Amino acid sequence: MTPTIVALHCWASSGREYDLLGALLPAGVRLLAPSLPGFGGQPVPADFDYSVRAYADWIAGFIAQHEVGEFTLIGHSMSGKMALALAARRPAGLRRLVLLSPSPPPGEPMSDEDRAASVAAHGKPEEAAKTFEKITRRPIAPDLRAHVIADNLRTTKAAWTHWLLEGAREDLSALMSQVAVPCHLLVGEADPAITPDTQRRLTLPLLPAGTPFQVVAGAGHLLPLEAPAEVAAALN
Repeated sequence: MTPTIVALHCWASSGREYDLLGALLPAGVRLLAPSLPGFGGQPVPADFDYSVRAYADWIAGFIAQHEVGEFTLIGHSMSGKMALALAARRPAGLRRLVLLSPSPPPGEPMSDEDRAASVAAHGKPEEAAKTFEKITRRPIAPDLRAHVIADNLRTTKAAWTHWLLEGAREDLSALMSQVAVPCHLLVGEADPAITPDTQRRLTLPLLPAGTPFQVVAGAGHLLPLEAPAEVAAALN
């Protein structure tokens, strides 16, 4: 296991989705789990355009600021796409990429109806609770459920909407041949947001040959909270 793990959260979440993972890591391993701009109370830099490229730039800056040497990069859902964009730049120190139910590089399948409904759900507590119930399958402790809903509600409208209307649709396929580090792809068996079949069709073929494809039994979309032990095992 590399001495530092940089773990990136999913859309409408924050860095605290990795609190359970942090407790499972060996002594001496540093976990950095930032909240990305517009999420979890993280300020948005001036002139930030919310593109996948802009987020990759921000993540690179965060890594440099924290003087990270060798590291493993985790990307979850939305940030899986951002992690792949950064990995395609072959940053010094990156040794491994672990992708948790990532947003597929060619673009995330979503109907116009579902996209419009998601845009309209911003800032509504009842919709945040519905989303939690919809995307999770394994039991999650009540305090963690409350964190997930609270983080959903504190996502800025700009970050929320730009991802749905633009970031999720960006096609990074042409960059994927530049990803040179080993990858590990984990998906929830019962993930309704981005299904295992979608990952097999749209993500796995673009990753380095021989990338392990692990389906986590009985899990939904929030793998860091539903399956932290499986995520920890994938880091070894």
